[in-house]
Amino acid sequence: MKFIILGCGSSMGVPRPDGFFGNCDPKIKKNYRTRCSALIQTSEENILIDTSPDLRQQLLRHKIKKINKVLYSHLHADQTHGINDLRSFFINSRRQLNVYADKPTYKYLKNDFSYIFKSYSKEYPATLKLNKLPKNIHTRDNKKKIIIKSILVQHGTIKSNCFIIKNKLAYISDVSKIYEKDFKYFKNLKYLIIDCLWYNFHPSHFNLETSLAIIKKIKPKNAILTNLSPVLDYKVLKKILPKNIIPAYDGLTIKL
Repeated sequence: MKFIILGCGSSMGVPRPDGFFGNCDPKIKKNYRTRCSALIQTSEENILIDTSPDLRQQLLRHKIKKINKVLYSHLHADQTHGINDLRSFFINSRRQLNVYADKPTYKYLKNDFSYIFKSYSKEYPATLKLNKLPKNIHTRDNKKKIIIKSILVQHGTIKSNCFIIKNKLAYISDVSKIYEKDFKYFKNLKYLIIDCLWYNFHPSHFNLETSLAIIKKIKPKNAILTNLSPVLDYKVLKKILPKNIIPAYDGLTIKL
């Protein structure tokens, strides 16, 4: 079973579309970051977390030929606007792909991408089936039952979903606050992948100081910082971090 960070960049990626690298050294390959998406890969299923605007590029890079279901963390454009790229998986299977979203994200997707969920003609059938995101998502790996738990966290003025896989790995790409009542779900983690936008305060994201404080509180064996803006250079960040904490990079793969 694998967890692949398909993209670890902030909302405009690194470099931004205008070529801006900020503090990031363009000579370092790991500073090239597409927008946040991730893949849970079991012996039986490929489960995608979010459809970033860079999804096509990410899927081609990793030669991902099938997607079985999609989990959405929240409704922002950098997590949803690659949704059209899922059409190819319908063309291959001729079956609607199940996507799962919380109530606000469900409403947003249904309104803004209605053509995806509704058949307009024989030539343009509905390609995806929209479902409410449950608290526990079930899959299997080598006949073992795997549970993926969704936990709501605060993300500025909205809520976002964190996903905890096998009670071993937690993925929180967009967060400004974890509720005290939910810290019990983060015990004994082998990996914590957590939002870290930049150095300064931000109302919708953890900055480096907050990310490190949360890591210290949760005490995972390993932590990975994601949703990295052009402010954060890979090599500079790696030098100042403790040994068990690293910056994410596109394609980083964890075996579970």
